[in-house]
Amino acid sequence: MPEGAGTEDGPRDAGGEEAFRRLVEDMRAYLAAPQGMTEEQRQSYGERLNRAVLGFPQERAEMLAVIRERLLRRRIHRIPGYHHPYGSLAEAIFAEVIGLNVLELILAKREGLEEIQVVGTRIYEVRNGRAVPSVHRFRSVKEVERIQQNLVLFNNDRISPRKRWAEVSLSDGSRVTMTGFGYTAEPTLTIRFYTVRHFRLEELCRPEYGTMNEAVMRLLRNVLERRYNLVIIGPTNSGKTHLIKSLIAELPDEERIVTIEGRFELMLRKTFPEKNVIEYEADEEDPLHDSAQAFKLALRQSPQRIIHAEIRDEDANMYVRACTRGHRGSMTTVHANTLEDVPETIADMCMLDGRAVDDHRLIRRITRQVTEVGIEMRIVGGKRRIVRIGRYEWRPDGPHVRDWAVYDPERDDWIIAPDAPC
Repeated sequence: MPEGAGTEDGPRDAGGEEAFRRLVEDMRAYLAAPQGMTEEQRQSYGERLNRAVLGFPQERAEMLAVIRERLLRRRIHRIPGYHHPYGSLAEAIFAEVIGLNVLELILAKREGLEEIQVVGTRIYEVRNGRAVPSVHRFRSVKEVERIQQNLVLFNNDRISPRKRWAEVSLSDGSRVTMTGFGYTAEPTLTIRFYTVRHFRLEELCRPEYGTMNEAVMRLLRNVLERRYNLVIIGPTNSGKTHLIKSLIAELPDEERIVTIEGRFELMLRKTFPEKNVIEYEADEEDPLHDSAQAFKLALRQSPQRIIHAEIRDEDANMYVRACTRGHRGSMTTVHANTLEDVPETIADMCMLDGRAVDDHRLIRRITRQVTEVGIEMRIVGGKRRIVRIGRYEWRPDGPHVRDWAVYDPERDDWIIAPDAPC
């Protein structure tokens, strides 16, 4: 066995344990210190460090090499009285400051993995939109808290009694959300990975996906061609983002698209490098870079379609204005229980700014011009499906949805209305 290696069951020495802890903390502080001469270099290093913690192989190898080099410079090859199950002291330290403990076993089977959810010691794996209990779990919440502290330290943040949460975002769209004791009943850790793959509408018709059939695909293509404004609803992981990207894939590359998101998730430039896309990432805590400012600038950049990841309270008015001023064919998502609820939900958000407005006229305007066609996504039978497509229309008693396509789970097929533009 290489020098410095041992066994988990080998004799423990309190002095050796303490020396190892001190070395781990020293290495953690060393890695967390900004590296690079320029701000761009420092950001690049921080990004690579985060990717290493989240299991990306290339960056993990790089950080292991950094740890080895620092140990060599300090001429530390082993710690007397300290035993560990790793091949080298560098690997033992790496497991503490970079490793994800039992999550390493899940990351080893990364294919199809969309999200890892940790609640206390329990772990859930999300694949194909479904969360299932993992066969693995943490031995104690202390192990979860160690991973949290590594992530926040490497981002110059902390989870403490004064701030019991933190978020980490990577440039590829992956993100981590963490909460600690006192804010949630147990420590939580949610790792959501960005998936580069996108699906054409034809692929989503295949039986293994079952998101739609060919009639629904023709309907959606006609909706795009007629430049209806689209709104999509559905729970988390139901496939809303996948559908938006599949619809965007149908558009000509030269068509000018502007996206506005709270954090980059669509990543259209990565997925469609040839498309004429401008992507905004709004920061609601910064008035100079919030969604309202993003909309103002976007409207001056000749957009043909505006893709808004999700309508929120702060930007509802701006999105309504954009849809009613000639930017037809725009798309967004809204948190609503049913398609019928959407116009009133958007109107409620618009009225939160306190301005006096006729709510009846506002809902009518939204129904007619903002939510022209609605799509509802759900997970049915373990598959992400379009369960409903409808055309909004205004009647004397308020907004109504005229169904164009409805999924029938008993027939495992879609019922298409005779007047649907297929």
